[in-house]
Amino acid sequence: MDDGSLTGQARLLQLGIETPLTLVESALDRASASRGVFIHLMEAAARSDAANSAKRWAAGRPLSRFDGIPFAVKDLFDVTGTVTTAGSRLRSASPAVAHDCAIVEKLRSRGMIPIGKTNLSEFAFSGLGLNPHFGTPSPAGHEDRVPGGSSSGSAIALQRGIVMVALGTDTAGSVRIPAAFNGIVGFRPSTGRYDMRGVYPLATSFDVAGPMASNANDCAVMDYLMRGVEPAGAAAPCPRDFIVDSGLLDDPELQPAVRKNLLAFVARMESHGARIETRPVDTIACARAAIRTLGWLGGVEAAMFHRERLASTERTMMDPRVVARLERAAAMPADSLATLRKLRIDLMQRLPQDLNNAVLILPTVPHVAPLLAPLARDDALFASINLATLSTTVIGSFLDMPGLAVPSGVDSDGLPTSVLLTAASGSDDAVIAAGLWASPCPSRD
Repeated sequence: MDDGSLTGQARLLQLGIETPLTLVESALDRASASRGVFIHLMEAAARSDAANSAKRWAAGRPLSRFDGIPFAVKDLFDVTGTVTTAGSRLRSASPAVAHDCAIVEKLRSRGMIPIGKTNLSEFAFSGLGLNPHFGTPSPAGHEDRVPGGSSSGSAIALQRGIVMVALGTDTAGSVRIPAAFNGIVGFRPSTGRYDMRGVYPLATSFDVAGPMASNANDCAVMDYLMRGVEPAGAAAPCPRDFIVDSGLLDDPELQPAVRKNLLAFVARMESHGARIETRPVDTIACARAAIRTLGWLGGVEAAMFHRERLASTERTMMDPRVVARLERAAAMPADSLATLRKLRIDLMQRLPQDLNNAVLILPTVPHVAPLLAPLARDDALFASINLATLSTTVIGSFLDMPGLAVPSGVDSDGLPTSVLLTAASGSDDAVIAAGLWASPCPSRD
């Protein structure tokens, strides 16, 4: 029986084919052999948790069917007894936290076991995933490519099979982008779906936590586990009406393989009964134009959060690419800031009518994972590619759109491509249902 999923591991535990101890030891072994993926491994705590879980199973009293399953945690989430570094050396000497964040607490209440804190872009402020302090994790089989960010370590922990599920955060694309680059599934919820207490912030108006997994079903399971609720019986009805945004589909920056695989994904959905409309979506076009012209609101919030750090000698200890982005954001004129804030409210109100209850299909990222080495040595190239990488996901964040990034295929070099199923704010259940229905359609051949 296959254990390559969260639900698969749960079945193996129930059948006694696996134990919490074997699952945790296997995960720790793979984690130890994977450079740059984890900032901190919690070997002793994880083994102790696994032993306690094994006792519960032996007594016939597991906390849930997931009791004993290991998971990875982006190092923005507080986990008892660890330092939350946010990917920065500046926080390495911070005291270990005394309490789990709310989301980890909910997962522990089901018996799930955090095995370590994963790497990320410093302060979660990059879509590419490079980290000069703790190293840059690389995808197995494509070690010359970027992992995507900022939830780089969580994505690579999945891509390398260290764990079946992981926690990430998403402010402008930090779950969806690494999911796209690594052929996995990542969910960005509407703001407020998960309890963010104990998660280190970047831009609180846009920050959300998000589950990452190898498949849409495991992401859906993690969604209810992270909310601390039970599945509500029958799944949400699946939308059958979808819109392909022709504005983004015809963008010259969209790589041919990404476009080809998106269209093939859509064709397979149509063959399974989906109703597909291809047309421009005005609210998406307006948001895209405003962000490109005026800048990113989340960047301004991040610059304000880090303003004392930027004004001190600590700036010299930060990734200079992060410093440069924060300073550019801090320079946004007040009138541009006011325009963006008003426009965001207006467009969020218009979007439901523009979509008319349909789920939007977009390319998650307009290109496959770029080569790492050129970006590491050329700051100007890094800045340009980073903006291009974020260009679609940042729209969804601006409009608070829940989005599920799912694999759509690979290019001629075997690099994954991805489509984003997304909808108006608050339509999380519909987006997840669409992903569950559509996910068997795409192939990876």
